[in-house]
Amino acid sequence: METKITVLVPTEERHRQLLESCAPGCSFRYRMPDTVTQEEIDDTDILIGNPPPEFLHGSPRLRWLQCNSAGTEPFIQPGVLHANTLLTNATGAYGLAISEHMLGMLLEIFKRLHTYRDAQHLHQWQSQGQVRSIEGSTILVLGMGDIGGEFARKVKALGATVIGVRRTDTRKPDYVDELHLTADLDALLPLADVVAVTLPGNRETANLLDRRRIQMMKPGAVVLNVGRGIIIDTEALCDALESGQLGGAGLDVTDPEPLPPEHRLWDIPNAVITPHISGFYHLPETLERILRISADNLKAYMEGRPLRNQIDFSTGYRKLVENL
Repeated sequence: METKITVLVPTEERHRQLLESCAPGCSFRYRMPDTVTQEEIDDTDILIGNPPPEFLHGSPRLRWLQCNSAGTEPFIQPGVLHANTLLTNATGAYGLAISEHMLGMLLEIFKRLHTYRDAQHLHQWQSQGQVRSIEGSTILVLGMGDIGGEFARKVKALGATVIGVRRTDTRKPDYVDELHLTADLDALLPLADVVAVTLPGNRETANLLDRRRIQMMKPGAVVLNVGRGIIIDTEALCDALESGQLGGAGLDVTDPEPLPPEHRLWDIPNAVITPHISGFYHLPETLERILRISADNLKAYMEGRPLRNQIDFSTGYRKLVENL
């Protein structure tokens, strides 16, 4: 029986030729998540891209889902995928775009560019006060995968002392000065001028930075979050920003999300907020990387070889040595 493959990411003809060359003899269908139908999903053996989770309903026909995202939370929930369905993510595609976004937010806060922009709107030519430097600062990176690792490389190159935190595995990359496990977090928070969160959202990370831990942070510290909003207690973060305990926050994700128009976080001057756009396809290279990962995995699948970025349903993390 012919293998049917549905692709739910934007493609040009060259992308289609690449994918189809990796799976000769298969039938390809190209759609987008908002145009694919339930019937088309039901008639699919392999999915490349993120479908509406409610369309999957544990179908035993679906053999493999290659996500176009690094996060897989919607697809590891009970009943969404069949137990025999393989799940892989797009880790390796987002490090460039999101790490640069993080660096941009950090420089914006450190150099008070956001307050100068506010002053510009008011036609005010005046100093906004002292600024800070990445060089000589201590930056704590929570999550040392593709995104956290790329951010660590960048700030290390700019002269920061970088402390990485992983869930497992204490092998230290050369672009961090220290590497610790999550169990050491309480001891590390008071040392950091910047706490950068690149973790996925799951039971282990939900409310990881709660009110108690936010209060442990170094006075004037800056928090960056490009992981998931549920990792940080939003109300505690707002209190710490408004009181001056924290020096700023750069947030591409929030809890709740989307952030309601009336939420007080919008109006806190030292909060820089972007609407969960640091990844996606805003940087064209990200899409190119997603398609290369998908093509490599498709070729491996057709040849019976192990897939890159395979997800362990019990943890939500990548399996074995890729779980870094």
